[in-house]
Parts: sequence; structure tokens; C-alpha cells
Amino acid sequence: MKRREALRLGAVGALAPLAGVTAGAAPAGRRPVKLAVSTYSYWHFKPDKYPIEKVIEHAASLGFDGVEILHRQMADESPAYVNALKKAAFRNGLDLVMLSIHQDFVDPDPAARQKDVDHTKRCIDLASALGIPCIRLNSGRWNTIASFDDLMKVKGDEPPLPGHTDDEAFKWCIESIEACLPAAERAGVMLALENHWGLTTRPENLLRIYDAVRSPWLGINLDTGNFPSDPYAGIEKLAPHAVIVQAKTYYGGGEWYTLDLDYPRIAGILRGAGFHGYVSLEMEGKEPAETAVPKSLDVLRAAFGG
Repeated sequence: MKRREALRLGAVGALAPLAGVTAGAAPAGRRPVKLAVSTYSYWHFKPDKYPIEKVIEHAASLGFDGVEILHRQMADESPAYVNALKKAAFRNGLDLVMLSIHQDFVDPDPAARQKDVDHTKRCIDLASALGIPCIRLNSGRWNTIASFDDLMKVKGDEPPLPGHTDDEAFKWCIESIEACLPAAERAGVMLALENHWGLTTRPENLLRIYDAVRSPWLGINLDTGNFPSDPYAGIEKLAPHAVIVQAKTYYGGGEWYTLDLDYPRIAGILRGAGFHGYVSLEMEGKEPAETAVPKSLDVLRAAFGG
């Protein structure tokens, strides 16, 4: 017994220096960040929708942990289709991690804002039916720059409608989000406000809304590619409140712009902020997803482990 115990302890001692030092792995005692892929990575709003079922199959074959569904990419909202997506994810061993939806709370018309509140509530129920614990929120924008391409040229810096102010827009957005919170809490679905182009382009604007609402059912969806200036300074501001991260890549050149993002640096910022949620790939380059998504996954695995 003594000899066997000595051998066991000796083997443990020999292996101990190797623990947590495998390339790309999280150090001992730290959970690796889980990696998902957005269905948007395969579509980019082209005329023909890329089937979400095919995204799920490809994601599983590559070894992703989850899939983020872009609402506008869904074929429909019928129970049969919703249940088929849920079953496909389960059979492929994948989590459905977020439903990314669109709404616009920056509108002087109360009826228009109520329409988008109702849309958000309906999507909360849709996420619940899909077994998805989180939906992406947009603040919305003034739409004084009609073309999204032109909006990108000025990095989302859009002037208010004549006769209105950004302070009004903040008030509308805060009130609209607050109107959605009871439905979110009932369904057990978190709201994740993104630093998306519009009122939340600047991190300080997003935090103004987040701090005003101050609900445990509202978090931040941190998009690494949606910062008008230094992305790392912006990531540091938002990381402590992030419940999910969307990680942009641009293989083949971006659809609107291209960034050279330092993902080891970003991973370090997120770890320092105590982030443990999903990192969801948004490949926004022109290279076909079939080749660009695997390359992107390698980059994220090297930075985050897993």
C-alpha cells in the first residue's frame, strides 16, 4: 500500500507542472470561455437567407459550443419551425445562446415606440420558446442619415431630428426598455443592450442608459467591432457589465469596414473584468463563411482557450 501510494503521489507531482499550460487552454482553476457563432456570419443580409439549420450543422462540425440566432434570418416563427431549430441544436450538442433582434426606440411618436416595445415583448416569448436565455437589444437611431453605408462613413455620428435632442432620445429609450423588463423577468430572458450604431454608438451613451435602468434583467452585449474610436478603451468600459460578447472578424475585407482586432488583448481585458459568458463570432468579411468561420474560430480559440 505504501509503495502504491508513493507511486501515485509521484505521478501526480510529475504531472502538476503541466496543468493549465497546454497551448490555448485556460489556466488551472479558470473556466474556458465558451464560443458561439452568429447565424449572421453566414448571411450578411443578402437576398437569399442562409438556412439556420445549416449554420447549426456547420457549427457543430467545427466544435463550437453554441449558436446565436439572428431573428431576421429565421424562415418564420411557426411552432413547427421553432421546435425544429431547438431540436437541431439539441441533437448537435449546441446551446442557443442569444436571439438578436432589431427595434428602434428613438422616435418622437409614442405609437411607433410602443410598436417596437410590443415587438420586443413578442421576441422575448419567442426566445423563451426556443430555450434562449438572452435577446439582443438596439437603442435605435434618429435615421437622419438614411443610408447605412453613409452612416458607417461617419462612424455612426448621426444628428438628431430637427427640433429634438439626444436627451429626449435617451428618455425614450430608457422608458421603452423599462416597459419590456416585466416580460423579460417573467420569461427568464435577459435583455442585452448592444453598442450598436445609433444612440449607443459611444460607450458612455450606452452606459448612460444601462445605469439609468439598473435592472438585473438588463446587461450589455459588447460588440468588439462597433466602436467609433479606440476599441480597447471602449471594451474596458463595457466589459464589467457584459453578459455576452460578439467578436467581429473580417476575412476577405469587411462588408462596410475592416478592423485588425487584437483578440489576445481583448481576452485579457475580459478576463480582468471577470467575464464568464459566451463569446459569439460575427464574421463580417466577404470571404465565404465556409472558410472564414473556421479561421475565425482558430483565432478565438487561441485567444480565449476552449
